[in-house]
Amino acid sequence: MDFISHDAQETQEIALQVSKYLQAGDVILLQGELGAGKTTFTKGLALGLGIKSNVKSPTFTLIREYTNGRLPLYHMDVYRLEDGGASDLGLEEYFDGDGVCVVEWPQFAAEDLPKEYLVVTFSKNADRYDERTLSFEAHGSRYSDLLDSLSKKQ
Repeated sequence: MDFISHDAQETQEIALQVSKYLQAGDVILLQGELGAGKTTFTKGLALGLGIKSNVKSPTFTLIREYTNGRLPLYHMDVYRLEDGGASDLGLEEYFDGDGVCVVEWPQFAAEDLPKEYLVVTFSKNADRYDERTLSFEAHGSRYSDLLDSLSKKQ
């Protein structure tokens, strides 16, 4: 399932729609180059979960926790783990926890990821600077159901 976003506001709106179907234990993997909109998308998820905190990229902290919404949001950026070390973070405690996990650069923690998750891939349009394609791919029945619900609202 693909969505086209023409600006940051539309990217957040897409995420806001996704947030309506999220539940504890959900894992969302965000893929795309630097500046593709991954953190902007996460800001939209946070808004949809009722989180009032300012969502920032966790690039230097690896994990930012936002616990003041309908569900906790655990925003992870594992880019700095490209040489390994994800298993030392205890990510499975987050994945099996009471919140929603959003993982940027998931390829650097591939061995530690759960078996089921939702992947959102961000692709920039070369001709239009602000335009992005957000491609959603379900891995597991939970996420197939989520995408089915989302597609019915389009």
